Amino acid sequence: MRVVVTGATGNAGTSVVRALAADPMVTDVLGAARRRPDLEIRGVRWATADIDPGGADLDALFAGADAVVHLAWKFQPTHDPVETWRTNVLGGIRVFDACARAGVRALVYASSVGAYSPAPADGRPVDESWPTHGWPGAAYTREKAYLERYLDGYQLAHPDMRVVRMRPGFLFKTASASEQRRIFAGPLLPWRLVRPGLIPALPAIAGLRFQALHTDDAAQAYRAAVVRPVRGPFNLVADPVLDTAAVAALLHARTVPLPAAAARAALAAAWRMHLAPAAPGLLDAVLRLPLLDAGRAREELGWVPTRTATEAVGDFLEGLRNGAGLDTPPLVGATAGGADR
Repeated sequence: MRVVVTGATGNAGTSVVRALAADPMVTDVLGAARRRPDLEIRGVRWATADIDPGGADLDALFAGADAVVHLAWKFQPTHDPVETWRTNVLGGIRVFDACARAGVRALVYASSVGAYSPAPADGRPVDESWPTHGWPGAAYTREKAYLERYLDGYQLAHPDMRVVRMRPGFLFKTASASEQRRIFAGPLLPWRLVRPGLIPALPAIAGLRFQALHTDDAAQAYRAAVVRPVRGPFNLVADPVLDTAAVAALLHARTVPLPAAAARAALAAAWRMHLAPAAPGLLDAVLRLPLLDAGRAREELGWVPTRTATEAVGDFLEGLRNGAGLDTPPLVGATAGGADR
């Protein structure tokens, strides 16, 4: 089986290509990204390809592929949603349509918990049938929801293709720390101080809770979706559900209650001054995310996460305080001069 992975040099991509290369059913893995990495992974070849409109010839890239895993995504610049829309939505559609023209038999797309509509009033975990209309106030959730709608029609137009939509919670691993700091926190987060006992307190934003998953565990679900004859959406999360108190416990810190409105106002001010890369609309979306039930992935993919959500965040925090990364343009570590890229 020949597999092409777009966005192969990022957090999810580097784990997915490793997982695929280790599967005996996969004979060839081609990792595609805008910039070629120096990272060498046994069994993985690299290709330079830009999915933006007017970019690479995706038909040629996917020619002869049995499956395409589409992970490529641009989180920034949050001050220019037209640019992210161009890459994420228009580029994503280019990927989907090129798969159809190239005769690819399976498309595995990285959707997200962010594609889902706000949580039900009773807070119960939702399965894959929960609506995917996103939150209109954040570019990320708008884009994820739009591609879900596009794929609804795409599946009807291409019934012979297996279309799989993976909807993970927040993905963390040690090597993703520097990239995620740059994307979401920027220079305001003192990464060298993220050590147990050095941060006395964390703000506990009212209503904030989230589900996390180690990126390597998510990669195993992607691998299974490629090699197994499955279709449709899959939620991916690990237990337990986390909140600020859980993160504070890892840092031996206490929590200080903070109203959501105050947190949003502070983030909005920092974002307007270009001190924080994450837009305030993203916080609005996170506060409304539903909790996910990953039962379908366990049953149909035979997938069970090997690490808890707490362990995944712990690995991320370790990477953050050490400036960890990998030898790829997105994941370059802070210790290699990439702290504020």
